[in-house]
Amino acid sequence: MNEKETLQKWISESDNIVFFGGAGVSTESGIPDFRSVDGLYNQKYDYPPETILSHSFYRSKPEEFYRFYRDKLLCTDAKPNKAHLKLAELEKAGKLKAVITQNIDGLHQAAGSEEVLELHGSTLRNYCERCGAFYDVNYIIESEGVPKCEKCGGSIKPDVVLYEEGLDMTTMNKAVDYISACEILIIGGTSLAVYPAAGLINYYRGSKLVLINKSSTQMDSRADLLIHGSIGEILGAVEV
Repeated sequence: MNEKETLQKWISESDNIVFFGGAGVSTESGIPDFRSVDGLYNQKYDYPPETILSHSFYRSKPEEFYRFYRDKLLCTDAKPNKAHLKLAELEKAGKLKAVITQNIDGLHQAAGSEEVLELHGSTLRNYCERCGAFYDVNYIIESEGVPKCEKCGGSIKPDVVLYEEGLDMTTMNKAVDYISACEILIIGGTSLAVYPAAGLINYYRGSKLVLINKSSTQMDSRADLLIHGSIGEILGAVEV
């Protein structure tokens, strides 16, 4: 039995699966990956992307932050790919309990997934820092400079976790609960290099840890099933 047949067998026999994904899930929808060879980290800006996407930079140079943010992080034309769609299908069939994602693009929800834990927030949600009023992504796109609240004039901040900011502990604790209780943990499209999110793998207690990635990760040796390839093609071929 090859790797894909084993994956199919495991999924067919389980109703307690959790998926944990990263940027590689969205690159197949045309959203750039920060750390790939052609990703944002290898393009030229006045400041490195890690610096621009930090809390301190957002505070000190908000206009520069928003110039980069609108240009590179708002991908509203992207559509869910085979991976997103299959995960939603698995959830609807009662097999998948939750999607835990490091992505901020909302594509899992667009595909129909309901139990989605967004570790790093979402570009689709934005809030006034003064009064808490909600603004959608289109408001950010259509505004100029630092977007301001129409109600109180306060600055609007994206609901994304910037460098130097902590993750939401309620979301993290739910992710730990799902991972520690699941039978099959499928990890895909992530280098497993960004902490604390990558540390979630340590809470898995089962014996069916699946890693699906185009490239190797430092966690490959821990996988019970390792598949190198396109996350969309591999998950898309699974029969529910």
